[in-house]
Amino acid sequence: MTKKAKLKFSSELRYDLVSKDWVIIAAHRSKRPITYKKKKAQPCVFCDISTQETPTLIFSQGKEVALGPRKEIPKDWTTIVIPNKYPVFTPFLRLNKQTKDGLYQTMNAVGFHEVIVTRDHKKSIAHLSIKQVKEVIDVYQKRYLQLMKEKFVNYISIFHNHGLEAGGSIAHPHSQIITTPLIDSDLKKALVNSKKYFNKHKKCIYCLMNNKEKKLKKRVVFENKDFLVICPFVSKVNFEIIISPKKHLCCFEKITEEQKEQLAEAFQIALKKLYKGLNNPAYNFYLHTVPCDGKNYNYYHWHWTILPKTSIWAGFEIGTKMEILTIKPEKATKYLRKQ
Repeated sequence: MTKKAKLKFSSELRYDLVSKDWVIIAAHRSKRPITYKKKKAQPCVFCDISTQETPTLIFSQGKEVALGPRKEIPKDWTTIVIPNKYPVFTPFLRLNKQTKDGLYQTMNAVGFHEVIVTRDHKKSIAHLSIKQVKEVIDVYQKRYLQLMKEKFVNYISIFHNHGLEAGGSIAHPHSQIITTPLIDSDLKKALVNSKKYFNKHKKCIYCLMNNKEKKLKKRVVFENKDFLVICPFVSKVNFEIIISPKKHLCCFEKITEEQKEQLAEAFQIALKKLYKGLNNPAYNFYLHTVPCDGKNYNYYHWHWTILPKTSIWAGFEIGTKMEILTIKPEKATKYLRKQ
């Protein structure tokens, strides 16, 4: 580890013997502030950034800047990265695997949990300029490249929760980065199936779908030189959006300056269309890229997924994990294009 962390909290990973999934027990996170609640509104913890942990990265107007000589934060910061005060994963020095009750497997939740905060309390990513969105992507990449060097980091999750219904407990716009020694089951399944297709056809399944979507155009919301913004044929939720590089790329962290500018444009336009078309819906977006465990994943194709919260899962959806869509992706695409 680059720094000795003060481990105020400790989470635990527990393994499901049937599904083979891991869950995280992090009881301390129930104490997090919730500024979205309308009753007894609390002061914004990110507007006074000096109350937070010492930053790991600071940007101002597109350029990285350093802490002052007394570790004071520059007044002109525009994007900042801070350790989460209530982390899900913490940087232990060892990965302690145990068996509990003579049957169940557990281990400590080793990793890093950081928060990426943009300056303006009222401006979500949909309202930032393309230059400002590009700065956020710069920060994503820079922290990714640093964290992937750390011990026990096999996967890095970058995600953003907008709105209380999407799990955003703090109203101030912010993204999060969590590193884990594990690979989540959804990505693992995608990696396995991508590899099977590649081994059989010598082609990337994502490239095949992207080329088909470019040809058909009926599910393409927007495209520029390097990226496609589509409502996928098999959407998980109403108005789901995928932002995918046109070129076959497996590693997000290797994105170039030009590609970051193109991605910033795609992101801003996609989120702006959702904001306008669905009246500022709650949403989650997250990155799916290859693990940073040193293995070869050239058959995979990184992408971002945006999932608006337009409905609540009921018993059927929860029990079967099958979403019931009320609008066809083709119709959703047509609607979003007009926004």
